[in-house]
Amino acid sequence: MNHRRSIILLAVALVASAALGAPGASAAPPVPSDASEVVHWNEVATTTLAAFPGPSGGAPPAFQINMGMTQGAVYDAVNAIGPKRYQPYLLDRRFGAKASTDAAAATAAYDMLYELVDTAPPTPAFPARDTLKATLAAEYAESLAAVADGPFKRQGIAAGHAAADAMLAARADDGRFGPSPWTLNPLPGHWSPLIGANGLPALDPTPWAGNVTPFLIESQSQFRSAPPLALDSPAYAAEVNEVQMLGRATGSTRTDEQTWIARWWQSAPILSWNEVSRQLIERSGMSAGDSARLLALQNMSGADALINCWNDKYHYDFWRPWNAIQRADEDGNAATTAETGWTALITAPYPEAPSGHNCNDGAHVTILRMYFGDVIAGGFQITSFSGALQPGDPRVRTFASFSQPMAELIEARIWAGLHFRFADVQGQILGANVANYGAAHHFQAVGH
Repeated sequence: MNHRRSIILLAVALVASAALGAPGASAAPPVPSDASEVVHWNEVATTTLAAFPGPSGGAPPAFQINMGMTQGAVYDAVNAIGPKRYQPYLLDRRFGAKASTDAAAATAAYDMLYELVDTAPPTPAFPARDTLKATLAAEYAESLAAVADGPFKRQGIAAGHAAADAMLAARADDGRFGPSPWTLNPLPGHWSPLIGANGLPALDPTPWAGNVTPFLIESQSQFRSAPPLALDSPAYAAEVNEVQMLGRATGSTRTDEQTWIARWWQSAPILSWNEVSRQLIERSGMSAGDSARLLALQNMSGADALINCWNDKYHYDFWRPWNAIQRADEDGNAATTAETGWTALITAPYPEAPSGHNCNDGAHVTILRMYFGDVIAGGFQITSFSGALQPGDPRVRTFASFSQPMAELIEARIWAGLHFRFADVQGQILGANVANYGAAHHFQAVGH
């Protein structure tokens, strides 16, 4: 990690951080810290990590794991300052009671993000790497410049470095970028990748995600979802027929609005729900400590939900609608009809069950409901960054409750032809189970 501390822009601040001192009686008290810097670095994190190429960590499971690492470090850094309110995640050290939480949050986030950018695999090419590092350095220098020089700033910087060091040490050899667990099984019911225009199979850029060491749950399969429906069952036939009519690329029975919604939700949940958190944190006047705790719970639960979800996907290896509908004459079910050439509105390069999007949504929203309830006064906005939207399509929508998007997401993935209903429902259940477990066993108030 020494390389990240050699950036010229930060030399003065980092030299200062080496000379820690206890505040004397004549030292000026720090300016009280709100959540603004925690929120700012959450936005920097999502923007930075979203720019990674898929195989280098930009695909949704890896993106969410990187966010979990970053927000966990920010939580530990901020939580190590002042009266001890919550149990730490990794950093069991205390820093000055008046240390700058702004400097701590910025330092922890910067250290994590710089390291993740710097060490991301170089295949495929990562042309934005140097630009991202330079942008991060500039953001960090600006954040530190806003904090008054003195012992409180130095202590905050030290807390941030310590939290990031602890997280990086804990996540060494955690299974990221490991081997793929998948092998082709040609039998009915098993997933097979689509063949691209280049004649090559479209494969998952992060198949290793299901074997990563989780953050908050006990194992990668602790909340194993229910197995997919039996191929010869009436329930399976009903779900195949539903997607066959609604999810097809052309000739679908869905409405124009449903098509737009299906495309609109083809945006990373990490971006959507962190955006919502930032809105609600700012609106509620939440403190730096409480906001760091919320964002850590949310993103580490989201990471564990996708770890468990990806473990399930490759455990069941269940076929996607485009496999199932084209090969329905092999499923042994008289109520399904094979349709050669059937294509979905939107496709994905990994097995079916459970729905990864809904696993992630379920975890994020479960934590958000713990803090804010289901119905939100004044509503909240979500911006879609979906590449499936058409020019001129609205990208910003307002929701009055969390129940509204969660119900819509189950339908949207069917309208897109991406999933059977069972996979969507099981995904939300898995995400909620993971988040509830994480909140019950970590980040507890001191004394609990």
